[in-house]
Amino acid sequence: MNKVIVITGASSGIGRSAAVALGKKGHTLALIARNENALNEVKAEIVNAGGSALVIPCDVTESDALAKAAEYIEQELGPIDIWVNCAMALVFGKFEDVPIEDYRRVTDVAYHGYVMGTHAALTRMKKRNKGQIIQIGSALSYRPLPMQSAYCGAKHAIRGFTDSLRAELIHEKSAINITAIQFPAINTPLYSWCKLYVDKEPHPQDPLYDPKLAGEAIVWATEHPQHREIWVGGIVWLVVLGQKLFPGFSDWLAAKVSWGGQLTDKTPHPERQNNLFTTVEGIERRKGRFDKEATTKRPWLWTVPHQNFWINSSALALLLCAFLLGLIIG
Repeated sequence: MNKVIVITGASSGIGRSAAVALGKKGHTLALIARNENALNEVKAEIVNAGGSALVIPCDVTESDALAKAAEYIEQELGPIDIWVNCAMALVFGKFEDVPIEDYRRVTDVAYHGYVMGTHAALTRMKKRNKGQIIQIGSALSYRPLPMQSAYCGAKHAIRGFTDSLRAELIHEKSAINITAIQFPAINTPLYSWCKLYVDKEPHPQDPLYDPKLAGEAIVWATEHPQHREIWVGGIVWLVVLGQKLFPGFSDWLAAKVSWGGQLTDKTPHPERQNNLFTTVEGIERRKGRFDKEATTKRPWLWTVPHQNFWINSSALALLLCAFLLGLIIG
């Protein structure tokens, strides 16, 4: 069944992968991002795959513009069935080295952009009492890493906001679904254009996955809207459960392993550009520069349809072990 699906941050990375994957399924896409040229490239990919798309240049930090975009989409394409929040921004560096205005910008894009996108979608979906909102999250929303405090803070905020909103929808007996997808590190251009306050080029924390897998996971989420949260990949399971059961050890591990694991031996180019406040032409694409390191295998796909059972069973077993250990020690 053809659906009208809106994707923010659709010009590159996960958003672009999702747009093309959904276009291949025959859905009608509305593509939102700042870079109109890049959006037109994505539209061409979708059309070549047999789909259709509407390009809407828009900054997700501008609430009025986003609301007008939603209104325009419904005028041109019909009622919005699914809204995917996927716009991201990253500043890489120690907390005290990052200017407050950069912190504010990351928060505006990676958190407030989700809030405003959700508001634009929900105000229209509530009139029909149907629809789905998908929040693209990260394992970092459970276990933050050093040198990404602004981004991790935004991801944590998205999770809190989403869980609060979900409870409100349940209270209202709403038929609208809200789904969060927590991804591992994905090989997107994010690390190629993030603003740097370190003297080495950054590297996503291993293991690294191909963006195509992220697109497939989002397609699956649109077909199974009843799932409240989806963890993509075994590493996400380990990160989330490890943080819940052993937070102190997780802090130590992040400090010990993730510092060097997130830096390459390459010095940034003196004229290196970043897209924090302006777009960067020429590198808005689906994949990042770590293509040789990113796996395209899908060991996690089998876990997704059975995720509720395995999550509940694993969590119960681990909590029982922790409880018994507490009794023994106590």
